[in-house]
Amino acid sequence: MKFKIEDVEVYFPYTFIYPEQYKYMRLLKYALDAGGPCLLEMPSGTGKTVSLLSMITAYMTTHPERTSKLIYCSRTVPEIEQVVEEARRVHAFRDAEMKENAPKQLTVAMSSRRNLCIHQKVCEEKDGKMVDSMCRDITASWVRERAKTHSGTEVCRFYEEFLKSGAQTVLHGVYSLSDLREYGKQHGICPYFLARHLLTICTTCIFSYQYLIDPKIADLVSRDFPNSATVVFDEAHNIDNVCIESLSITITMETLDAATRNVTKLIGEVQRAKGADTQKLRREYERLVDGLARSGNTAMADELRGDPVLPEDVVNEAVPGNIRRGEHFTGYLKRFIEYLKTRLREHKACSESPTRFLYDLMQGTTIEQKTLKFFSQRLSSLMRSLELADLTKFSPVAVVCEFATLVATYSKGFQIIMEPHSAVGAGGVRHTALQFCCLDASIALRPIVKGGRYRSVVITSGTLSPLDMYPRMLDFHPCLSERLTMTLVRECVCPQIVTRGNDQAPISSQMEVRDDTSVVRNFGGLLVEMSAVVPDGIICFFTSYSYMEQIVSTWNVMMDNGQSLLSKVLANKLLFIETPDPAESSISLLNYKRACDLGRGAVLLAVARGKLSEGIDFTNHYGRCVILFGIPFVYTKSAVLQARLQFLSDTYKINQREFLTFDAMRTASQCVGRVIRGKSDYAIMIFADKRYARLDKRKKLPGWINQFLRPEYMDVSTEVAVSNSRRFLRQMGQPFGREEQLGKALWSLEDIERAEQRMTQVASTLAKQ
Repeated sequence: MKFKIEDVEVYFPYTFIYPEQYKYMRLLKYALDAGGPCLLEMPSGTGKTVSLLSMITAYMTTHPERTSKLIYCSRTVPEIEQVVEEARRVHAFRDAEMKENAPKQLTVAMSSRRNLCIHQKVCEEKDGKMVDSMCRDITASWVRERAKTHSGTEVCRFYEEFLKSGAQTVLHGVYSLSDLREYGKQHGICPYFLARHLLTICTTCIFSYQYLIDPKIADLVSRDFPNSATVVFDEAHNIDNVCIESLSITITMETLDAATRNVTKLIGEVQRAKGADTQKLRREYERLVDGLARSGNTAMADELRGDPVLPEDVVNEAVPGNIRRGEHFTGYLKRFIEYLKTRLREHKACSESPTRFLYDLMQGTTIEQKTLKFFSQRLSSLMRSLELADLTKFSPVAVVCEFATLVATYSKGFQIIMEPHSAVGAGGVRHTALQFCCLDASIALRPIVKGGRYRSVVITSGTLSPLDMYPRMLDFHPCLSERLTMTLVRECVCPQIVTRGNDQAPISSQMEVRDDTSVVRNFGGLLVEMSAVVPDGIICFFTSYSYMEQIVSTWNVMMDNGQSLLSKVLANKLLFIETPDPAESSISLLNYKRACDLGRGAVLLAVARGKLSEGIDFTNHYGRCVILFGIPFVYTKSAVLQARLQFLSDTYKINQREFLTFDAMRTASQCVGRVIRGKSDYAIMIFADKRYARLDKRKKLPGWINQFLRPEYMDVSTEVAVSNSRRFLRQMGQPFGREEQLGKALWSLEDIERAEQRMTQVASTLAKQ
């Protein structure tokens, strides 16, 4: 359908629209007009993605001076592909309606080499770092120069073709990752470098958060985007964690041992270069004197990694004289690594500011803060000069150099924490970890939401409640902050808070009672009874892998009328379990869905914050019920978490208990939100913990869940929950068609026109007043 929102003509690629989608697009219009960051929460499964794309691309056509580019950030490759398909529908409908007047827009998806490479040998490698390394081995400028005189030197023919014709390539339409690979095969051109080129000229680019937030990647990919661009962070409920991880580094003794080997290799390479080609090192030295350690003319194939600090914090001056020569730099690097080893050998917990760390470092090694700032730049320059393309082998020393640059650049909002036995190494052996921790998520987001870098920033998700927490901890003032409820003809969501079992004993995952026999038995009894009532698929989320393992092991031996609780579940449905191994979890998910397709039904045991709780949709019969066993609080004994909680309390006046509850409830909301993917879908949501009944927990659930949480559902036993579920499933089993939704939960073009008329009348009345 085609309709207008004020002066913007929107092309929406479906015959009908949800009222929520229309309201969401109106709010987007207000936010785009105002400029600045905005927060929007929209119910899961109500078409948020297509609403975003329809409104913003239409706004670009109407107001190109305000919005010239859409930067759409999502989390995972499957989610990126879903966004691309919705963009394809929007483009196709608009082009069909406008015909020859349709604007020539280009939408491009971007990902790593591993997801785009078509080189026969390189693309067989599964590890992303190895793919990057193998790619550089056949595309680096010095490799290509060598190939001119040495016939046996391999180069990538796809990259060669990109250098010949890539810059002249002009495309229109929508290109997913698979489309780019197919185009590359047909034209013999590298899809990865082509996508990098197209990012600079396309009207819409779709990629992961890291391409915009992580300075090491953003410095290479998105630094030249126009200020008039609009940024969308979709599924942004965990955006603060992404920001913190982008500026944090963990170092273990394994890392330092490998870095020592790297330095030894670098020293050998420097000596070899001095004997074979002294001019090469001389030219590098002259570049460093001129302040060209990181020149903007580096070929894309020669780029190793960007600066680990934000653009505003990059030091734009000549590299200090004491590390300009390769042998001097490697000497400083060796001393720095030995100092870090000395700290790790202490095997004691400690927490200190970067300023204190730098003071102790200066006393122990005489390495100055200014010298450390250039370590990351200097390593990249030296590796290019020595023609070392294999970043995988030198990854440990690169991590050490990033640590050095970060600790010398940042102080406020950061802490250096050493925790014994906090890092798991090879063979499951635990090591002491030295962590440079970012405590302030606003630092990484500041260049995006402040200072005019981008005109508009949309932070959106189905689970952003409570909305006021994000501006506080991310330190920005939104131009708009709204959360939408779900408009339904029938209540297709049945949330219930189960506070006790059939024996009336309270249930909870609190540390004091989680191992209590009655709690474990009542958790098991709830699953047994729900598996007997609910058809098709049930997903159960536990608070951690260890707790899930403990509970399931107990269920296996806990008898009830001569049968174990686990046997009773298996009598009703097949059982599948998520593990920490991604490959095993993928197989479990595949077989779980196969069991649901065959009508046998299945139970999937998963973990909050695990792979299956984020980005995996359990549509229709794959998720008729979701059970949350306990509240998924994070591990509060972590020194890193304690430091962050203290920082939030001191800096932003965010109470520690308030933040922990917020974090747990957004995780819980994300888990249960996986099962509702449309208004024709339906599901039961069971919150199995007495603490969910408290107001401070309930009010942090999204509005679209709270609107269906009736008073009689807020404090029920297992028996009552099963009875409510039976009644709900009978209601959902009744015939239900589109006709019953029209004009209420589903709007036609006429309904939109009536809504526009009402808005115009209201605006006119207000103007007269």
